[in-house]
Amino acid sequence: MAEFSAAVYQNEHLPAGGTDVNAIVTITCVGAGIAGQTGAGDAGEIIIIDTSGSMGDARMEEAKSAAQAALAEIVDGTYFAVISGNGAAFLAYPHVRSGPGMVRMSPQTRRDAARAIAQLTSGGGTAIGTWLDLAGQLFFSVPQVIQRHAILLTDGENNESPEVLNAAINRATGVYQVDGRGVGTDWKVEEVRRIATQLLGTVDIVPQSHAMGDEFRNIMRSAMARGVADAELRVWTPQGAQILFVRQVSPTVEDLTNRRRKVNDLTGGYPTGAWADESRDYHVSVRLAAKALGQEQLAARVQLVINEQVYAQGLIKAKWSADHSLTAPIDEQVAHYTGQTELAAAIQEGLAAKAMGDDATATAKLGRAVQLAEQTGNDEATAKLRKVVDVDDAETGTVRLKKAVDKADEMALDTASTKTTRIRKEG
Repeated sequence: MAEFSAAVYQNEHLPAGGTDVNAIVTITCVGAGIAGQTGAGDAGEIIIIDTSGSMGDARMEEAKSAAQAALAEIVDGTYFAVISGNGAAFLAYPHVRSGPGMVRMSPQTRRDAARAIAQLTSGGGTAIGTWLDLAGQLFFSVPQVIQRHAILLTDGENNESPEVLNAAINRATGVYQVDGRGVGTDWKVEEVRRIATQLLGTVDIVPQSHAMGDEFRNIMRSAMARGVADAELRVWTPQGAQILFVRQVSPTVEDLTNRRRKVNDLTGGYPTGAWADESRDYHVSVRLAAKALGQEQLAARVQLVINEQVYAQGLIKAKWSADHSLTAPIDEQVAHYTGQTELAAAIQEGLAAKAMGDDATATAKLGRAVQLAEQTGNDEATAKLRKVVDVDDAETGTVRLKKAVDKADEMALDTASTKTTRIRKEG
């Protein structure tokens, strides 16, 4: 049975007149088990393959191999389906016209699905919203599937309007999770990131199609390791308090503030999706009414809740003090993740400015990103930034835009912008 624990990192001391309390809450899960095998409901997996004309013959063959690699990782007994997507969505497997649109994985259905995937061909446009809608319909057709996850692969820009895609994303929100991958460089990071962020998944680029197999295999292995189908982060605050934000800050930056579900007048629930054996960090910021020096107050109670049962709890506290040596320090965890959140924004804003031809803003933003990556020890971000800018001085963020940049390197930096690193331990 899964066990959760919570740890709180903060400086609880506030100066006279101080109102804002910041804390990092680390939630750790052990013993999660295997998806669909813990008795809490069945798991379902859908593989969504882009079969639009832009895929072409060679890339299509690689995509089919990748889908078959993902099939091989799905645990027997898991419900699954395969969607072929171009200008519309088609159920490639199972071959049904009514009733349940998913079947349980078995040696026989695995072979049948692999044969169905092998017969797919490319042609037509790209309408990702229809793919998402069909996935939702398939999941709804099997009510016993509680844990719902999909892999989505695309290689091109969506042909639908932003409004149409957003509506489809909204219909999928809270229904299933999506890990999105783009192959090549003709797709839009912003589109796939919007899908993955809203649907509690990940986004990344697969620059070369031959790498899709390993990527799909790893995604599905991770999905199968999530034995906890769904959990909610609940934050209670006292009467009169204001939650400034709730963010996941590790392993990626995800702002959950606007995803709040009212539990009661003082408590909000924030979705976290499925869990494996892992740790995630959350930055909670609360504004209180200032109290007199020497007074104390519980600023927030953070809980990890599954099916209305509390599995872990952390307390965020506030104490007002006149001792500057107590109130001045910023907790190192809070400082670290504040920098990581700013780093993600600086990268995305810098790349957007570069795409618009605003080199001055791009240089300033990406220079700040280099500085933050150096300060927070984010080696992956540093390495990716150096493929886009020439670094004269990392400590001051002095950089020059490279004259020639591989588009794949820019997209890799963009997709990795929200990935964070924990505090580097010396020695």
